[in-house]
Amino acid sequence: MNIASDFYEIFSLSLDWKVDRDQLDARFRKLQQQFHPDRFATKSDIEKRRAVQIASIINQAYETLKDPLARAQYLLQLRDYDSSQESHITSDAQFLMDQMLLREALSDVKTDSNPLSAIESLAIEADQRYLELQGEFARDYYAERYDDAFETVAKMQFADKFINEIAQLKTQLEDL
Repeated sequence: MNIASDFYEIFSLSLDWKVDRDQLDARFRKLQQQFHPDRFATKSDIEKRRAVQIASIINQAYETLKDPLARAQYLLQLRDYDSSQESHITSDAQFLMDQMLLREALSDVKTDSNPLSAIESLAIEADQRYLELQGEFARDYYAERYDDAFETVAKMQFADKFINEIAQLKTQLEDL
């Protein structure tokens, strides 16, 4: 295996926003078995080191391609856009206002008469918005409007972080 390959080549996938998750998972399991460092326990130190390197790259490629935000960032990286930086913030004023309102709603969840129901509603809304952003990214990417896709990735970063914050608060509420 050429470990210098791009992540799509590692899994024999076409370079595309859409990823067949079943195919990705199956190929990942196959590669994991093939290159798991334990299979190289009796080999030379060089072969052991190479197996560890390959396994690490396989894991990194899998994590990147299965996650919509990471996949979008990777696709833009292949187009020479560094969208993984959290310092890039969208300039879309309406989007930022919506984010402030969502964060206020999240902070109000604890004082709601039914906080678990409130956080579940917020989670559904956040997931829907994240799916819409993914669709926006796909449209921009396929139309080769990479500057717009780059802007959408900044929004996706907000949405992804917000979804993670919802999950953390939900766990806290369930533990009470």
